[in-house]
Amino acid sequence: MRRSSSRTVLVILVMALAAWACGDDAPQSPASPTDPVPTTVTETFSGTLTVNGAATFPFSTLAGTVTANLTSLGPDSTLAISMSLGTWSGTVCQIVLANDAAVQGSTVVGTASTASSLCVRVLDVGNLVEPLPFVVTVVHP
Repeated sequence: MRRSSSRTVLVILVMALAAWACGDDAPQSPASPTDPVPTTVTETFSGTLTVNGAATFPFSTLAGTVTANLTSLGPDSTLAISMSLGTWSGTVCQIVLANDAAVQGSTVVGTASTASSLCVRVLDVGNLVEPLPFVVTVVHP
């Protein structure tokens, strides 16, 4: 009988160790991937806008929101010019969105549905009497 109770104690001890080794931790599910934080690029374009002149600046973007801001315009920041966003063919800026009364601080906002070649354009709409320096800032993905 002594042998039987020793076996019983041994079986109980093995079962207790097995149960302890398993623990009651819930199974871990794999971590779900997180979407990468979209990065934005800020590009600054500058020059001097001449009377009846225009300046076009091409840039490449990924899908997402594109914002052009007329950051600075000569000594007279209330003077209106045209600022636009468009698609760039390699030689031509096909205007898609335009603000023909843009003053310093004005923005044009669009959305690129895919990676694209775009352009920002500034243009005198007949208000300039002398060349004016300008700065346009474009923020895009």
